[in-house]
Amino acid sequence: MLKRNDILSLEYIKKTAFSGSFEGVRFRLKKTEQDNGVVLEACAWPEPYSFDKTSEDKKTYAAFPFDEDGICQAVDWLNDRHPAR
Repeated sequence: MLKRNDILSLEYIKKTAFSGSFEGVRFRLKKTEQDNGVVLEACAWPEPYSFDKTSEDKKTYAAFPFDEDGICQAVDWLNDRHPAR
């Protein structure tokens, strides 16, 4: 299970996307501008390929507030993407 401490700070994500993987699921978190302002965009997809090499139909996206609470929500969302759930 992914935990909050596994994700780098908002200061890091402000500058570049953060990506990783856990138990068969790859993910990416990045700062994104949307109609409602700045959000934390989360994307999850099955291994083995990178974000760029995975087709869009295999990716799942969600948006969260760009703050500490948003990171915690994104971690919960990513944990729900695990194939065993």
